Amino acid sequence: MEETPLSELSGLRHEYDAHGLRRGDLHSNPIEQFRAWFAAALAADIRDVNAMSLATATPGGKPSVRIVLLKGVDKRGFSFFTNYDSEKGCELEANPHAALAFYWVKLERQVRISGPVERTSREDSAAYFHSRPPGSRLGAWASKQSEVIDSRKILDARLVQMAERFEGEEIPLPPHWGGYRVIPEQMEFWQGRPNRLHDRFRYSLRGDGTWQIDRLAP
Repeated sequence: MEETPLSELSGLRHEYDAHGLRRGDLHSNPIEQFRAWFAAALAADIRDVNAMSLATATPGGKPSVRIVLLKGVDKRGFSFFTNYDSEKGCELEANPHAALAFYWVKLERQVRISGPVERTSREDSAAYFHSRPPGSRLGAWASKQSEVIDSRKILDARLVQMAERFEGEEIPLPPHWGGYRVIPEQMEFWQGRPNRLHDRFRYSLRGDGTWQIDRLAP
């Protein structure tokens, strides 16, 4: 297998010049600042605008990262849903802290979020689960997420099995499936700028529940 020459990678550059970000532009609450940026990303018609990188780690500090979809944001934090028995679910149970990252290349903006993680209520998990298409609900029952399987045929057969099991019935919320909420303790807003001198502002949660805002060097 041929390697990609370093010279080809080092030449991949893009100059950031769409916007600037000033301290006066920021809302005092990072959740509200996120809402404003998310609304702008929606208006820009960015595909999968709610896609975010989710980083978790084992208790020993071995990290893993994957893309998941944001399904809720409010004053409590940022929510997504998954199989509790998956790799990320097992890591979050053992080490309930996580980091999120959004990157909206069209707007040259990045948002980073980190903090402790809690499960959403079963009521919230059920409400979202029942909003999903039937095929997705059956898939949550059919897939033993992150387990080794011998072939695709196993998944297809389990999907048929689940469809037969729940035929004519409401597909219930699986006991192994539900939501997590990342409770932000730090949030960073990054805006691309020329000459790699990007604008970065970090919100850090104070003990009294207010937020300290600091500009960071790029």
